[in-house]
Amino acid sequence: MYSILEWYFCDLNYYMDFSKVKLVVSDMDGTLLNPKSEVSARFFNQFNELKKKNIHFAAASGRQYQSILEKLDPIKKDISIIAENGGIIKYDNSERILLKLSSANIIKAIETLRQINDVYIVLCGRKSAYIETKNQTFISKFSNYYSEYSIVEDLTKVSDDDFLKIAVYHFESSEDNIYPFIDVLKNDMQVIVSGQNWLDISHADANKGYALKILQKELGITAEETMAFGDYNNDLQMLELAHFSYAMENAHSEVKKIARYKTQSNSEEGVEFILDQLINYKD
Repeated sequence: MYSILEWYFCDLNYYMDFSKVKLVVSDMDGTLLNPKSEVSARFFNQFNELKKKNIHFAAASGRQYQSILEKLDPIKKDISIIAENGGIIKYDNSERILLKLSSANIIKAIETLRQINDVYIVLCGRKSAYIETKNQTFISKFSNYYSEYSIVEDLTKVSDDDFLKIAVYHFESSEDNIYPFIDVLKNDMQVIVSGQNWLDISHADANKGYALKILQKELGITAEETMAFGDYNNDLQMLELAHFSYAMENAHSEVKKIARYKTQSNSEEGVEFILDQLINYKD
């Protein structure tokens, strides 16, 4: 039996024509992952049905590449991955770096961020993530997103890696306590509030939409054939490239403005709810 909320969203999608959908793209945190950062067994079963119907699946996240692989380990060989907010893309079992931060921009960003109170800086490389702090409360949260990391004395001295992003954490609000104080970075780099506590700084052209456009081209799939799910501001460009764009019920207000449709929250398996309808439509 459907709950009242499920009936509401089911009614919204009852007349939806999903016949053209060939690609499903989903954000991870706040979207496909539940509040415990888990992927449901229901989704893995749905993935097998999507595969039978020749619908490709891609995960698109601000997470580290290795962390996404861990979350989606049972299906990792059969999906595409957009990691580090578009810094890395994996398609057809080949992986490539798209856009890296310059050394000058890395130093500029880190020196700016060090002037803000109570922030934790993560330098995100292809091989590993790097942090300066030994604060165990932060590390316990941070390690959920970064399975490969090193603690170093000085982030500006780290070398021998390709650096894709700088992630910044504030225990209360990244939007209120970080974003207003880094205007000096916004002309040269992409600055996006990516979660309640996280803010991401990347190459000026790097975002999930940039990577998704590349993936669509390589797959020969159009925006009209794409379904996408997201919850935060780092999903905006990606959602604009999907005709079937869904904001989670728990999404940021800007995401709800951009997305054409809404679904239930990640705690209520909102992605899976729509995927059931897609799979049933394709039967």
